[in-house]
Amino acid sequence: MTEPALAPAQPTPAGVAARAAAARVVQAVRDQGRSLTDALDAAPPLEDARDRALVRELAYGAIRTLPRLEAIAAQLYARPPKREDGDLSALVLVGLYQLTATRIPEHAAVAATVDAAKRLGKLWAAALVNALLRRFLREREALLAAAQRSDGARWLFPDWLLERLRATWPEDWQAIVQASNGHPPMTLRVNALAINRGDYAQRLAAAGLAARPAPHTRCGLTLDRPVPTDRLPGFGEGLVSVQDAGAQLAAELLDAQPGERVLDACAAPGGKSAHILERAGGRVALTALDSDAARLVRVRETLARLGLKARVIQGDAAAPAGDWAGDTYDRILLDVPCSATGVIRRHPDIKWLRRESDIPALAVRQERMLDAIWPLLAPGGTLVYATCSLLPEENEGQVRAFLARQPDARDHPLEVSWGFAREPGRQTLPQDGGMDGFYYARLCKVGR
Repeated sequence: MTEPALAPAQPTPAGVAARAAAARVVQAVRDQGRSLTDALDAAPPLEDARDRALVRELAYGAIRTLPRLEAIAAQLYARPPKREDGDLSALVLVGLYQLTATRIPEHAAVAATVDAAKRLGKLWAAALVNALLRRFLREREALLAAAQRSDGARWLFPDWLLERLRATWPEDWQAIVQASNGHPPMTLRVNALAINRGDYAQRLAAAGLAARPAPHTRCGLTLDRPVPTDRLPGFGEGLVSVQDAGAQLAAELLDAQPGERVLDACAAPGGKSAHILERAGGRVALTALDSDAARLVRVRETLARLGLKARVIQGDAAAPAGDWAGDTYDRILLDVPCSATGVIRRHPDIKWLRRESDIPALAVRQERMLDAIWPLLAPGGTLVYATCSLLPEENEGQVRAFLARQPDARDHPLEVSWGFAREPGRQTLPQDGGMDGFYYARLCKVGR
């Protein structure tokens, strides 16, 4: 994500509109339980790309640092806003985020946020917003110190998830939290069917974009600074895709060979399906399955941009039915729905939308998918089980239980240098400038 543009001394109408839009996005996530992605997609369009980027920066930043901002705001209010003024409450959080975490000049941030209250139709609240933000500037140190006294505001994580991470990763939980609260790197996957990594790196350099090879990947390049995809040479022609280095490990572990039948059982938005095809020279019979018809549109668009072909089908991996369910496959990738606790830096709303009570239900669905898909794997075949979770009940605990109840399933140990060994499988953790958090296990079916 790029840094926000510096605001002028006098707020422009677009700058005011950007702050009002960001407040509505924050309100939709905080008060209505909508995902940050959906809320941003529903935001009114702004003509200038810099204003659109500012909306994203303010919304992402406010959601990422929500407990700290709320702890500060609670100290500022004599009486908190009424429930029907959730947009105003969110605007104050957006204002505080600007003053605590961006390079926007303080006077410009205050002026534009005050005017944004009017833009929200709350003329009466402009003086209140002005008073709250100026009081913060006067009492900044004391207010921040008081806010930091709670673990939630200090670490910017919900208490239940902090406890889980401390228990599971006692040596690494602080690094996990710090990386998860940071900005994610932008990593590319070079399309090996069209160009090699070294040649594409040269094309990036010629375009003024610095990049380095992503460790443990064959085709990954991590940019020094994120950029819009329209600045990537050859993106529209299919030379490259955006995909985290950890996600690129899936196709490597699956290792589909030309001539094999392959099922990507939870395929949307299509990055892993495309990578499987690229690695095999497009010479595998790949079925890309997903239960969400709308998300399958993304799969088809991704494959079309890259010049790849697959059978794209709507279906539920937990309840196989139809022609695809009558086939057997040499390789299956099962990237199951999960808590997504390993990709929080890309989706900070996960911290506030996910509940501890969600985990058992997710584990049940993962179990059903494993049991339902396993009969479709041919004897001698390979299934890669994947999540973007950091929690053992979705990862090694899930796979151990599956191995215990499936007599023809065997763990195929991962002899790799990345991540942390689990029993069974392997886990990557979020790293500053590196991979997101993924879990992988490779299972084989005996009988051939």
